[in-house]
Amino acid sequence: MKKSILVMLCAMASICMYAQKGEKAVGVNLGYGTEIANLGIGLKGQYNFTDAIRGEASFDYFLEKDGLKAWDININAHYLFPFADKFKFYPLVGLTFTNWSSDVTIWSDTDGNGDISGGEYSEDLGSVSTSKFGVNLGVGIQYDITENLAINIEAKYQLISDFDQAVFGVGVAYKF
Repeated sequence: MKKSILVMLCAMASICMYAQKGEKAVGVNLGYGTEIANLGIGLKGQYNFTDAIRGEASFDYFLEKDGLKAWDININAHYLFPFADKFKFYPLVGLTFTNWSSDVTIWSDTDGNGDISGGEYSEDLGSVSTSKFGVNLGVGIQYDITENLAINIEAKYQLISDFDQAVFGVGVAYKF
């Protein structure tokens, strides 16, 4: 019994000794959103509240495609599990605020032939925009290249009313 308790205490201590409380990081992301079906670029900031719990705030801008534009702001929590030398696995959970906008154009069939490809005119009505809150759920893997530089691969699902999408990303962060 005493040996089991000692082994459990040693295991718990080793799990909690792999990151530094108070460690900060800033970085960049490259991602792909499945609903907008385009690439996104972003910035992130991280802070280790405890040795295992890290908070992350990020901003992503998805490149325009077919008049559709999107961006999001995310606040996520990561629980870090080391599983090999310099590797950490983390589940993530958090909140997202997203904005989607689209250009609106009305085409008119002036000659009545049902074809608007030639000689017809269009009227640009501007853009329509909507913003919504949602929830992020996902996982990631981090590799520490050096003591101050890390790369990560991440997959998350954004649960947003009428805008659900998976976001896959890679990133690099400078730790200080």
